[in-house]
Amino acid sequence: MKEDHMFAVMKTGGKQYKVQAGDVLRVEKLAADAGETVQFNEILMVGSTVGAPTVEGAGVQAEVIDQIKGEKVIHFVKRRRKHSSKRTKGHRQQLTLLRVTDILEKGADKSGVKAAIGAGSVSGAAVAAAAPAKAPAKKAAPKKAAKAEAPAGADDLKKLSGVGPALEKKLLDAGITTFAQIAAWGEADIAEFDEKLSFKGRIEREGWVEQAKELANG
Repeated sequence: MKEDHMFAVMKTGGKQYKVQAGDVLRVEKLAADAGETVQFNEILMVGSTVGAPTVEGAGVQAEVIDQIKGEKVIHFVKRRRKHSSKRTKGHRQQLTLLRVTDILEKGADKSGVKAAIGAGSVSGAAVAAAAPAKAPAKKAAPKKAAKAEAPAGADDLKKLSGVGPALEKKLLDAGITTFAQIAAWGEADIAEFDEKLSFKGRIEREGWVEQAKELANG
């Protein structure tokens, strides 16, 4: 069932958007090309129906207008361990510009429109660095015996500021076993692992990437 003037609240890239057909909005970059139609299936509310937590069968369809970059964001990075100086670094977040075409109250699961999936959540460099480490981690030992033990050849991730045994285990479970992998993280990787592993901004706050670069180089 489609309603042209119906509102929906959808979630993508960790943010919520209230939309209706015809709206143009910018969301975190999606894996889609200009001209493609994608469907958002994480709908928190549609019309008067409130999800628990999402509305089953509801969806928001949108046409990809273009892949763009947002305004430059400047933030301060303070090194904790070496020197007390601060430096600034900036980045422009990659975004996808969309035009909402349809609000589906029901039947979105059978629409045949491809689901909207985030792009660049892990960069090519990080994937390449993580790939060789993942295979041995699976073969190393049965799950019962491999509590927080690092696989052979892994770095001591506890050398990173603020990383204890619990956070080290989270990183190992995610296939992150070396400083080189963390050193290769870009902005999208940091955002992905921050959300995926519930680090709550710790990666940038503690300066893990910079520390990993120094530790990887000995």
